[in-house]
Amino acid sequence: MQNGVTVGAKPPDTAAGSPLGLYAAVARGAFRRYSTYRAATLAGTFTNTVFGIILASSFLALWQARPGLGGYDQSQAVTYIWVSQCLLVTIAVWGGGFQDDVQDRFRSGDIAVDLYRPVDFQGWWLAADLGRAAFQALIRGTVPMLVGALVFRTRMPEHPLTWAFFLLSGLLALLVSFGLRFLVSITGFWLHDSEGVRAVMLVVSMFFSGMLLPIALFPGWLGDLGRVLPWAALIKVPTDVFLERATGTGLLPELGFQLGWAAALLAAGRGAQWLATRRVVVQGG
Repeated sequence: MQNGVTVGAKPPDTAAGSPLGLYAAVARGAFRRYSTYRAATLAGTFTNTVFGIILASSFLALWQARPGLGGYDQSQAVTYIWVSQCLLVTIAVWGGGFQDDVQDRFRSGDIAVDLYRPVDFQGWWLAADLGRAAFQALIRGTVPMLVGALVFRTRMPEHPLTWAFFLLSGLLALLVSFGLRFLVSITGFWLHDSEGVRAVMLVVSMFFSGMLLPIALFPGWLGDLGRVLPWAALIKVPTDVFLERATGTGLLPELGFQLGWAAALLAAGRGAQWLATRRVVVQGG
């Protein structure tokens, strides 16, 4: 059983014969699974909120000393923190989610069986991650944002459509995040344990996503590099959309950047999965 749905089992009757129905069932199962961890969710939400308050207070002090730093005013800088806290667990900026389950299956040997079941390996875990993200967005996404809006002077979108574009950008950010995490997990077929790669990815993601500091504050070539790497699609782009730093047709390059990286990473994951399947066949006969 994975994420509340048994792999290879017959899908629910309402989804019989429908691949999309199967993936929808997987997503619902993941949503229900994460919703059972109530104590962990409340503890995580509290932690996100406390760290948000600490970081927002630090940003206020920094922007009082350097007004307009990076092109953000004080309210935008504070809002940046709360939007990033909203996205942190929802899109798994620091990793996790399905990666923990995949790693457990590497250790048990069940991963070889998963590749031969009558369901796409990558599609299965993507559906599960969408279900996980939907639940996290409801609690660990919205609660810190609401607290931040009550405690600090934040900058909410002026145009109603911005909320829709923000949700779209958040979905694309999740696809990019999944693509990165899937590639890391696939390395387990060669390394047998992807924990080392995950640790490196955690550090890179913390820095280049803009989670700790907006990429706009990076100096010179480091800022130029940070803007074109896929991690910028995780935090920088969604927060810029929320803060309406890009509007109208100016949104197209931002969303296109996310879409391009999502497509590239998912395709790379598909290729890595194909190579991994060949490796299992060679080793297992």
